[in-house]
Amino acid sequence: MKTTINHSLYTRRQWLNRTYLLIAWLMMGFGLFWLGWIFYTLLANGINGLGLHLFRVDTMPPDAGGGLRNAIWGSLLITIFGLFIGTPIGILTGIYLAEFGRYSKIASMTRFMNDILLSAPSIVIGLFIYGIFVVKQGHFSGWAGSLALSLLVIPVVVRTTENMLKLVPNSLREAAYALGTPKWKMVSMVTLKAAKTGVLTGVLLAFARISGETAPLLFTALNNQFFSSNMSQPIANLPNVIYQFAMSPYKDWQSLAWAGALLIAITVLFTNIMARILGRQKH
Repeated sequence: MKTTINHSLYTRRQWLNRTYLLIAWLMMGFGLFWLGWIFYTLLANGINGLGLHLFRVDTMPPDAGGGLRNAIWGSLLITIFGLFIGTPIGILTGIYLAEFGRYSKIASMTRFMNDILLSAPSIVIGLFIYGIFVVKQGHFSGWAGSLALSLLVIPVVVRTTENMLKLVPNSLREAAYALGTPKWKMVSMVTLKAAKTGVLTGVLLAFARISGETAPLLFTALNNQFFSSNMSQPIANLPNVIYQFAMSPYKDWQSLAWAGALLIAITVLFTNIMARILGRQKH
């Protein structure tokens, strides 16, 4: 009798396991279907607009055969400077949370604020920088755009850095202390070095997040129809150009918008793949 009950329970668990696995596979397939459809739509509409002219010609009036050179260059400048501003702050904060003030009240408050910043809508970040920087400066600028994007970089890098440092075995720390190593040197030469691949992965993920942000740049960098490297003035950027061209009634501008959207999608996809490869190499 007992054997029959155990066999029945085992069979029931097997069926439950198969049912939940099937549901999980169906949900994964549902999500991948929409992602695939989005990428297919971008590819189908944007592939014809791709070409060397995108990187060699600036944005032009309708039917003038323009490209996206100024927008691509402006996006690179804003994104790279935003990454350079946010990454050191994020890494240093993550180091403090994981190594120096792990259980302190300041660390708990910092984690709480970081979680809020991580989930904050990007348009709120843009309005914040507009209020404290653009209004005081009196005009839009590339630096304002970089500051807005840096606030989106910081929480991602903080979370990744802290988590990666916590994965470093305590035996490495104890070995460094046993040799008389100061804590600051132990952190910089032992734990951070051991977690450098994971930290770099977090930086790449932060870059992927800010690559296509439009809302913060509407209130900060705005746009510029000419090629410019002056970060103190309004500067062209891909997200805003895509928004402007996609809403226009001109076919060539719409084609450029699709090509720009595909370019951003490929960049984000490549960056995420690189982050996954680096994360896998860590293990």
